[in-house]
Amino acid sequence: MSKTAIVVGLDGSEAGARALAFAKDRAKMIGECSVTICYVIEWSPFSFQTPEENEQRHKRREEELKLAHDRVIDPAVAQARAEGLDVSGIVRHGDAADILDDIARAQNASQIVVGRVGVRGLKERLFGGVTGRLVAAASVPVTIIP
Repeated sequence: MSKTAIVVGLDGSEAGARALAFAKDRAKMIGECSVTICYVIEWSPFSFQTPEENEQRHKRREEELKLAHDRVIDPAVAQARAEGLDVSGIVRHGDAADILDDIARAQNASQIVVGRVGVRGLKERLFGGVTGRLVAAASVPVTIIP
């Protein structure tokens, strides 16, 4: 029997923390389960910049990856490991819904767990939020934690 895999989207919010707590509880109940904690930095590849701007952008990108690991992913992974879970952490740039689904496919995950964020801006009203886009397009079931 293969190990069950759960992918969790973590964004540093209280809803993300509740999503991680839910995923850890499910992993403990399942037993043979791995948890992949993911932080996605929204990043559009579609921008037109000068070579100098691209160099600065690359530096910012590397800094953002390090900050996300240091502040969000590494502490969450360390805590989950201390609880005895099989856990890993991933930080990526891109569209959060697409990245979470790609990771779920790569991990052969049985579900994606995300927190519902109550703050909605104009961009979300026009284009839909990450959670809505993820539910609409994900290849595995999505659990949304309020």
